[in-house]
Amino acid sequence: MGPVELLHMSVFSQSFSPCGRFLAAGNNYGEIALFSLAAALSPDATAANQKPVLTFTAHEGPVFSLLSTDSVLLSAGNGEVSAWNWTELIKKNVKPLWTKRPNYKSSLEIPEINSMAINPRDDSLAIGAGDNNVHILDLEHGAFKATLQGHTDYVHCVCIREREAELLSGSEDGAVRMWDCRTGQSVHCIEVHKYESCARPQHGKWISCLTTDSDWMLCGGGPSLSLWHLRSLSPTSVFPLSGCQRRAAFHQDMILAVGDGAFVSHCLLGGEVKGQIPCTPPSLNTLKLNTKSSEHRVLTVGGGSSKIDVFTNLSYRAFSLSF
Repeated sequence: MGPVELLHMSVFSQSFSPCGRFLAAGNNYGEIALFSLAAALSPDATAANQKPVLTFTAHEGPVFSLLSTDSVLLSAGNGEVSAWNWTELIKKNVKPLWTKRPNYKSSLEIPEINSMAINPRDDSLAIGAGDNNVHILDLEHGAFKATLQGHTDYVHCVCIREREAELLSGSEDGAVRMWDCRTGQSVHCIEVHKYESCARPQHGKWISCLTTDSDWMLCGGGPSLSLWHLRSLSPTSVFPLSGCQRRAAFHQDMILAVGDGAFVSHCLLGGEVKGQIPCTPPSLNTLKLNTKSSEHRVLTVGGGSSKIDVFTNLSYRAFSLSF
């Protein structure tokens, strides 16, 4: 890859290996890079340990979503999902176990897959796509078993509310929909931009960021990042972050958020922004906490750069991995 491609690189997606020792990252060129966290975090690490142990082209288009099961890395790009065996990838054997494409209605344009989430209850994969639908893939049998229809514009984000057997999706149409996983019916539709405390007409109404923690939901995008109580379906806190947020995560008694701007925002549940920690990329698309390994417990963030920042301590960047 030449200097021009490196200059224009964006990192869109990340996933930690099941053992927590490796990080996979996907970029706008359809490439996936594998980094050894164990090597990069070791006391005698060199610059070479911050480079990938493996880089391969997985898809023709950008890899907008990566996700790991207990044995497989799932990647989405060019309207399809591929599965890669983690054990084989670590041995540098690059061959997909399978590649599947949802049954899109229109054949002219390939809808992008923007987001994926696993429902452990029935071992299914929810896929948020550019055809305005959420497609459900049965991972055990390898067949698509449902299409959740209701959004009127493309789906940016999906997440699972496991205990309630509910799936949530956020869309360009400005709505967060809650679906019953068992029936595939939409049970609630929250139009976030219609709540005055969240609305930011200058940014638009699209929802790019969505995550849940039992009865709580975080969502944002055009509207301000806000915390909702899902039993009352009302916003309890709105965070005064200026840009559009693309990813947010609950972490202990805090919320971590990234989006426009070269920083990770630390917010308190009550609505105040406690701090903004500087990052290398000018804007951020992805934030991941490695909960799979106590030894390599890090926060990694990526965005409009070939560099992925690694935080061993949430209050400052330790070093950067680089594609």
